[in-house]
Amino acid sequence: MPGGRQVAAVTDAHFDVGAGECLALIGESGCGKSVLASALLGLLPANARTAGRAHLGDLDLLAADERTLARTVRGRKIGLIPQSPAAHLTPVRTIRSQMEETVAQLTGVRGRATVRAAAEAAAARAAFPVGHLDRYPHELSGGLAQRAATALALVGGAPLLLADEPTTGLDRDLVEHTVDELRRHVGTPAGTGAVSCDDAPRRALLMITHDLTAAERIADKVAVMYAGRLVELTDAAAFFGAPGPRHPYSRGLLRALPDRDFTPIPGMPPELGDLPDGCAFALRCERATDACVRRPRTSDSVACHHPYLPEAIRA
Repeated sequence: MPGGRQVAAVTDAHFDVGAGECLALIGESGCGKSVLASALLGLLPANARTAGRAHLGDLDLLAADERTLARTVRGRKIGLIPQSPAAHLTPVRTIRSQMEETVAQLTGVRGRATVRAAAEAAAARAAFPVGHLDRYPHELSGGLAQRAATALALVGGAPLLLADEPTTGLDRDLVEHTVDELRRHVGTPAGTGAVSCDDAPRRALLMITHDLTAAERIADKVAVMYAGRLVELTDAAAFFGAPGPRHPYSRGLLRALPDRDFTPIPGMPPELGDLPDGCAFALRCERATDACVRRPRTSDSVACHHPYLPEAIRA
């Protein structure tokens, strides 16, 4: 809240994700993706305010009190796979002790041997080697830390997994393995990726990422954020294939990929505390007109006055 002014970090975010689906929420760093995730879990700072509705089944997450969020939502209804998982693991305790504590808290399992067996089963579900459970977080590679965080997120049987930048800091082979494992936990094959699933229960997955290659591999749907607003919501196959994205910003993101045009978007995003009256992307957009500068356009699919038309993209 610079200078005492209230900053709208996220505005007009609207999407849904069902069991067996993965929605990839993509956009540049600082666009509001992680703020949105924190709002769903009730983890925003005390001076933050939220408005609107966020339904998980019959529960409105934004209206839930702290007691409900702590006892019912976190871990049991939403399993969080945090960004930089090694930093979120307790450094002075072994992975086993953290797994066993989580099992006891979220499942009600009692008895030392039973809890131990349940913790090992949870580790195995996330492909975390049982032989590494007695190690400390600093002894794990980035990939193993990611698997440990995933195992912890799965313990409570949450129907929604929220993965915040799960591929950050991983090399490309580990990125592919990580997203394939996440897809396996969703319980159905991806719409565009080449991974299969086992008999895992069907879950919903909200993956927050700026890695479009990972998103293409795993997602069924794509939501694009820019400067705190959702600018495009579409099917992943259409976004990454034909007819392609319709918002100029989304199109610019794809153009910037090394295996596409490798052409960066000119300019920089505006500060969330100093947003223009019109479309926040207008100053960087090759299609902008006076209408774009005067006011933003809201839409359930593409928030743009001059979106690319499917026919034009195919041509």
